[in-house]
Amino acid sequence: MEKIKLIIGGEYYNINTDDDPEYLEQLGKELDGKINALVQSNSRVSVTQAAVLTALEYIDLYKKSERDCDNLRTQIQAYLEDAARNRTDAELARREVAALKKELEALGGLK
Repeated sequence: MEKIKLIIGGEYYNINTDDDPEYLEQLGKELDGKINALVQSNSRVSVTQAAVLTALEYIDLYKKSERDCDNLRTQIQAYLEDAARNRTDAELARREVAALKKELEALGGLK
């Protein structure tokens, strides 16, 4: 576990992480940038309010991403079921072709 120091919204945070420290530093910089941009764009917005608004934005993105992932899983499952059905249909068709070939040979039509 590594310990890193982040500055977010003018505050220092010491974070223990098992993740890549550079990744966490990048997250901290992105969060700090979003908070600072909100504070600078509206003088009536405090750092705390900006942090809450930023958190709402990120949770919204997270929830929408979860929904999109669920939709993709459903689509993939449907595609897998279609593929399995098509494999079964193809195997049945191959068997039917083989049976018809045998029948045709028995009738003397195929040599």
